[in-house]
Amino acid sequence: MNTRIKINTVEPEAYNVMFAFEKYLSTTEIPKLHRELIKIRASQINGCAYCIDLHTRDARKAGETEQRIYALSAWRETPFFSEEERAILALTEEVTLIQGRVSDKTYAEAARFFDEQYLAQLIMAIIAINAWNRIGIATELTPSIRE
Repeated sequence: MNTRIKINTVEPEAYNVMFAFEKYLSTTEIPKLHRELIKIRASQINGCAYCIDLHTRDARKAGETEQRIYALSAWRETPFFSEEERAILALTEEVTLIQGRVSDKTYAEAARFFDEQYLAQLIMAIIAINAWNRIGIATELTPSIRE
């Protein structure tokens, strides 16, 4: 695969807005590991290899375990994630796969653990990675081979 246009070069102003959005998200209450779980899971669903590679590396650097990273696509079938993380992952999946709405059950479960501000921040973090995934996929960004 070849990378198509480089949006950061062709539309640097738009790209900088996306980076400003990421910078804002890094100042929210959402812990780094939870942000990385959101990014990895949405990227898995969307099939963005570049983002999966980037965010699994970032998650490891932040202290995430290999076991949890490997099991993330099957999180419902593992005991590795807390109730709060499960609520975050369910919300991530439903926002990413949005088919008209996020279910009342998923929203209520997330609202059980998080106040409105935190919930808003979670939704914005999910929206951000979905936008990045679409940029990566549309422009065919590919991860680098590392040894």
